[in-house]
Amino acid sequence: MPHYLIQAAYTPEGWAALVKTPQNRVEAIRPSIENLGGKIEGAWFTFGDYDIIVVVQMPDNVSAAGIAMAFASGGACKSVKTTPLLTVEEGVEAMKKAGKTGYRPATQ
Repeated sequence: MPHYLIQAAYTPEGWAALVKTPQNRVEAIRPSIENLGGKIEGAWFTFGDYDIIVVVQMPDNVSAAGIAMAFASGGACKSVKTTPLLTVEEGVEAMKKAGKTGYRPATQ
């Protein structure tokens, strides 16, 4: 199954709720991901532009988009970003395909 990196930033209200009632949100979102045929590979709190990242396996892009939309529509996150991930082997295959395209860049 394809892998995706989901990055989310909480709203101030979302943080306030978590501080008031600390909870493992990864376990809270696991059923939602599994309902769409996905699986959580790992999750980490971060600091900077995003507050938490989750690496998931999802059956397809539509399922990945669906879970991102669900997270974004809940109101606790001010932004949700989903990035498709390629294995190193898939990246090498993409490089091989890129070499076969015949693409020529614009010239000056």
